[in-house]
Amino acid sequence: MRYLPLTQADRTDMLAAIGAGSVDDLFCDVPDGLLLDGPVQGLPAHASEITVERHMRRLAGKNLAASDAPFFLGAGAYRHHIPASVDHLIQRGEFLTAYTPYQPEIAQGTLQVLFEFQTQVARLFGTDIANASMYDGSTACWEAIAMATRITRRGRALLSCGLHPHYVSVAKSMARFTGDTIASGTPDLSPQPGENELIAQIDDQTACVVIQYPDILGRIPDLTAIAEAAQATGALLIAVVTEPVALGMIEAPGNLGADIVVGEGQSLGVGLQFGGPYLGLFGCREKFVRQMPGRLCGQTVDAAGKRGFVLTLSTREQHIRREKATSNICTNSGLCALAFSIHMTLLGGEGLARLARINHARAQATVKRLSQVPGVECVNSAYFNEVTLTLPKPGREVLAKLAERGVLGGVALERLYPGVDELRNGILVTASELTEDEDIETFATELAEVLS
Repeated sequence: MRYLPLTQADRTDMLAAIGAGSVDDLFCDVPDGLLLDGPVQGLPAHASEITVERHMRRLAGKNLAASDAPFFLGAGAYRHHIPASVDHLIQRGEFLTAYTPYQPEIAQGTLQVLFEFQTQVARLFGTDIANASMYDGSTACWEAIAMATRITRRGRALLSCGLHPHYVSVAKSMARFTGDTIASGTPDLSPQPGENELIAQIDDQTACVVIQYPDILGRIPDLTAIAEAAQATGALLIAVVTEPVALGMIEAPGNLGADIVVGEGQSLGVGLQFGGPYLGLFGCREKFVRQMPGRLCGQTVDAAGKRGFVLTLSTREQHIRREKATSNICTNSGLCALAFSIHMTLLGGEGLARLARINHARAQATVKRLSQVPGVECVNSAYFNEVTLTLPKPGREVLAKLAERGVLGGVALERLYPGVDELRNGILVTASELTEDEDIETFATELAEVLS
């Protein structure tokens, strides 16, 4: 028997309250061609469990997994080695939860991990404090923008041309409901990130400047100059890090003047997983702590003097009055945060630095070999493990042919910036500690044949 908690009168009252005539009106923004008017064609009405399992296995067999081919994809999601101990430890009973502790004092294992996680993120980012994680990098970026508008009482966010276009899209979608202005642009194939052009756009109405580090083309901007220019007008600098492994080699954004640092934590402890779940990282200056979204876990002592952990600050809508909340994000990706923290603990500071050096060396080897292919040029004058290459043919077309040959050769800029002719022949190529000499040679050989 179905459980229907709402009566027809309840539904009618709810629709009237939001100004909708029917439930169908809630889907008015979906194009007509995408709305189903019946069951999906081609699917059987029912099948046995065994039949469905076999069918799904056949479909899964069509995937080309990252570990089964030379793999050079990146653009915000990176393939790294995850020690087997990470998966073993995250399944321990005192840790295993994908959600947030609602009775925190009895979830001491989870709270201790989040406390250690905060410490690791703060040290990684060079910030005074960090929260107990967020949903993913793109939503953490928007939350930083919203936080900056609350602090500065201004409504204009200036986004660098080098910020990942998916992050820009999320910010623009959310700004539709807050009334904030999002100023953004499209990058050009220049070796320099264009700091001077960005600085020239900062004015006394700017709440924040958002810049990716390294940026979407793999370039490394000068955060110090941008921080000084932004703060001179009362604006905040928000640095976005999509590849945290890079911070084992380049300076932490907080040490270069960033007021808020956010990022995607997927690179450490979390697999690619076909796009998720991922992990949002968030750190800032201590003076902004009460405007920071999410939660803070703290260390204290109990009545007997024993060390314990508590939720020190909870500013989201599930913990306080909704109108006072700084965020309505309803998960903190707790299991991914745990995996991140375990991986970071296994690496340590020296291990992270060594991992970063290996990544950079692999990228250098990749660029050196691919640059020997006629017509291939590297745009970057500096990079970490991701670079932009230009080809004599459209990048998307070339990458599709490489995939047919079993090589996942990168991400086409045309995919990220459709319709921008200047970027049509550009591709993003990423290397990591998992990139072998054989992979690089196969990539170069197949690329030469596709371009010939």
